[in-house]
Amino acid sequence: MEGSRPVKLGSSAYLWLGLVSVAVAFLCAEARTTPSPVLNSRNGTCEGNTKCQPGIILPIWYPEDPSMGDKIARVIVYFVALIYMFLGVSIIADRFMAAIEVITSQEKEIVIKRPNGETTTTTIRVWNETVSNLTLMALGSSTPEILLSVIEVCGHEFKSGEIGPSTIVGSAAFNMFVIVGLCVSVIPQGEVRKVKHLRVFFITAGWSVFAYIWLYMILAVFSPNVVQIWEGLLTLAFFPICVILAWVADRRLLFYKFMHKKYRTDKHRAVIIETETERSKGIEMDGKMVNSHFVDGAAASNLIGLIEGQEVDESRRDMIRILKDLKQKHPEKELDQLVEMANYYALSHQQKSRAFYRIQATRMMTGAGNILKKHVAEQAKRSASVQEVHVEEPEEYVSRIAFEPAVYQCLENCGAALLTIVRKGGDINKTIYVDYKTEDGSANAGADYEFTEGTVVFKPGETIKEISIGIIDDDIFEEDEHFFVRIGNLRVLETEDEVLSPNSLPYPKAMLGFPTVATVTILDDDHSGIFTFESNSVHVSESIGVMEVKVLRTSGARGTVIVPYRSMEGLAKGGGEDFEDTYGELEFKNDETCKVIQVKIIDDEEYEKNKNFFLELAEPRMVDMSLQKALLLAEDVPDRKLSSDEEEAKRIAEMGKPVLGEHSKLEVIIEESYEFKSTVDKLIKKTNLALVVGTNSWREQFMEAITVSADEDEEDTGEERLPSCFDYVMHFLTVFWKVLFACVPPTDYLNGWACFTVSIVIIGLLTAVIGDLASHFGCTIGLKDSVTAVVFVALGTSVPDTFASKVAAVQDTYADAAIGNVTGSNAVNVFLGIGVAWSVAAIYWHMKGKPFVVEAGSLAFSVTLFTIFAFLAISVLLYRRRAHIGGELGGPRGHRLATTAFLFSLWFLYILFSSLEAYCHIEGF
Repeated sequence: MEGSRPVKLGSSAYLWLGLVSVAVAFLCAEARTTPSPVLNSRNGTCEGNTKCQPGIILPIWYPEDPSMGDKIARVIVYFVALIYMFLGVSIIADRFMAAIEVITSQEKEIVIKRPNGETTTTTIRVWNETVSNLTLMALGSSTPEILLSVIEVCGHEFKSGEIGPSTIVGSAAFNMFVIVGLCVSVIPQGEVRKVKHLRVFFITAGWSVFAYIWLYMILAVFSPNVVQIWEGLLTLAFFPICVILAWVADRRLLFYKFMHKKYRTDKHRAVIIETETERSKGIEMDGKMVNSHFVDGAAASNLIGLIEGQEVDESRRDMIRILKDLKQKHPEKELDQLVEMANYYALSHQQKSRAFYRIQATRMMTGAGNILKKHVAEQAKRSASVQEVHVEEPEEYVSRIAFEPAVYQCLENCGAALLTIVRKGGDINKTIYVDYKTEDGSANAGADYEFTEGTVVFKPGETIKEISIGIIDDDIFEEDEHFFVRIGNLRVLETEDEVLSPNSLPYPKAMLGFPTVATVTILDDDHSGIFTFESNSVHVSESIGVMEVKVLRTSGARGTVIVPYRSMEGLAKGGGEDFEDTYGELEFKNDETCKVIQVKIIDDEEYEKNKNFFLELAEPRMVDMSLQKALLLAEDVPDRKLSSDEEEAKRIAEMGKPVLGEHSKLEVIIEESYEFKSTVDKLIKKTNLALVVGTNSWREQFMEAITVSADEDEEDTGEERLPSCFDYVMHFLTVFWKVLFACVPPTDYLNGWACFTVSIVIIGLLTAVIGDLASHFGCTIGLKDSVTAVVFVALGTSVPDTFASKVAAVQDTYADAAIGNVTGSNAVNVFLGIGVAWSVAAIYWHMKGKPFVVEAGSLAFSVTLFTIFAFLAISVLLYRRRAHIGGELGGPRGHRLATTAFLFSLWFLYILFSSLEAYCHIEGF
């Protein structure tokens, strides 16, 4: 099964950080030792300042001018602390994204009324997918960058800083070039991934480029080096405008409604989805093309019918194929294990949100294991425990007396019928008396059975007693008859000398149970018998294997009788297609009343099946009749006049001749296996992923925090694997953060909003510390804040997103979750991170009568460089949609490697040119 191979996330992240830090350190050392040419640059920060400034939370590490050894030690401490804080942010962001997943996964039921008055209930998401991706999902992904920018401004007396804005631009560059380049290359060979919601991608990609053009215009065009209030507020206002336009594109409002569409349905839920198409391929309803905003009741009912008839069936066929493939691949496994594997496959290939992939990447990186595997395993254990639970019968303090069983049958020549009376519960050391008496039914006492009455005594320790009723045999042909036996007048021996009724005791110690009446049927044995099936039709599951059909012999059981039988095809075909052909003869011995026909049913595991075939009985014949009786019953004997004695003998022989009964032909209806159908239904039902990532108690959170789980490979053997050494190392590195953040309210509280609020506060505190650490790290090693932010901080905040996008690219059917959210996140970073911070600062300085000064310097150059490179990257992605490549991600090996190398080179050039400009080796703004 594809798409579920976890990666060892931490080692790759550290390798990247190490390589980049070495490269940047070398670059900066070269920059400081190489004299810069005199440039007419407007970058007022060329000279730089290596003197450390007090942070918002962290003070300066004194002395300010340490020796080389102390400086190296400080660099190592700051660098390790940065990495550890990035891990902490990743883990609390995991809780934050889980809250977002719960919030955006909320559902509601709507009732659709059909034209005939019937109503159908369907489930829809409360949040629109595009709106949630651009608001909460993008906010969750970009929260560290956004809060870092806001906190830096607010914590430094509302003066502009370099780390916040440079981190936003550097993170955007990393997202656009490195993450997308990585996603292009990790797609399995021969596969491609395309953006599904292309209109939404165009909107977000356009806004992501515009956001940085707008940022440059604020810095260098409208009011150079000064941010005015209207610029900040308009930047902030672009965020809701971007969301609304993306929602319009997703819903195909405005000019989209004039385009023709066809309708399809989500495979797992009754959610209607439309796609653009040519007019000839559209669905016409009442002669008009249906528009999604004017769907009437008839159209809704037709679309619901479409759900049942097309996409759902396709999903079921896929799941049935998966189950069959797994059964062939693992013939030794039980059905429960196969269902667990199929459930994992279904979950792995279910469309997921960006939040889910981010959570999954973080938990695998920190040794928490594969959350899908854990969820499936817990489901299997829960269902197994439910099946094992049995309701224990409460202890009975009262003895109950009743027949068991309540129905008896015996041949007329059996002599006597034995009936069983049982005592259940209560104190079995008591002696109990109960009377019994026979009552007539269609059988009469004295003619068919012997009238019997008496008393049964249950002595201490006795729980079963038998009574015998005599049966009278005669030579008269008659129908099967029955009579009754009733028990009553129950008494309890309280003392050796005193017998009390239950009602006279302080509380009852014994009482009559159910049933108190037994039915005895006397089968006449003077007739050769009437042969019949139990009914005219029977329903069987295709998984039954071998079905058994009873042939009954009633109204007599005298003599040996042969009954031929055979199967006949109906809609079900014989010869091993639906059932195995069967034919033969049943031989009923004297006094034998039941025989069984066995038919093998073929299980081809169809989801819905309703096929029939027939079993037919031929005329029965006597085997051991006398010669005289045979001559009398023979039909091919020449006509001759029979004597009166012969006529009477023939009449008696005819009356005793075996015949077919009412149900001589049985219709067998083969239906789908209930277990198989219910299994498929459960598997195709889309799991709300909020149940997978969410928590409902603090106990559950703390248990998860201290538990190490294994990263399981793609090929699941169904056996639990032990955690690896890497899992243990990452767990112990992060266990402090896990336990600390387990104190955050569970996601079930207030529908996720409690967790959302607390998490965002904690992320804000951690990013404030990260900003101080980054600034102190940079000034200690001699790096400018803008370079530190673009390289180290942007890289650290983007590592979880990198692996989330990688998993999304491999597992998802489309490229939206992998790269579609990258563009939206880049735009949100500017509109919220820059818009909020600069709006607040501009208003603050305006109230003081001063302008809010933001030096364009390196930031304007970095923004310009990113905008140009981003335009090139988006152009390449759009080109890859051409037929010879097939999609934004994957494709032929040559194109894949070329695209990845090109995007990676753009990021390297962006880092290189931004660093050179920061140290005035090239001219900026």
